[in-house]
Amino acid sequence: MPFSAISMVSSVAGTTGVAGTTSIASTQGTQDSGASFGVALAGAVENVQTLQNTSNGLALNAIEGGVGDIAAATIASTEAQVTLELVAAIRNKGIDAFTEIMRMQA
Repeated sequence: MPFSAISMVSSVAGTTGVAGTTSIASTQGTQDSGASFGVALAGAVENVQTLQNTSNGLALNAIEGGVGDIAAATIASTEAQVTLELVAAIRNKGIDAFTEIMRMQA
């Protein structure tokens, strides 16, 4: 089972069009960007849940002695952990950005 760390980021990397937009004049574009970011973040959370379910299943099989390759269970656990940390970091940065915007005076 090859380990590909980049594939786990692909669900979050769907926001490529957001970073390139600097125009505030387009309200519709901003709303679309926010929606696509929300969809990408929701996809990342679903990906984390899937990875955690897989990791839990392999861990239970390893405990019961049903896994022939213990490395697969370890890799699945690490993938789930790293992906969860990535999603948490993105969430924290989003909250920090929202807090900073709320501090601005009009």
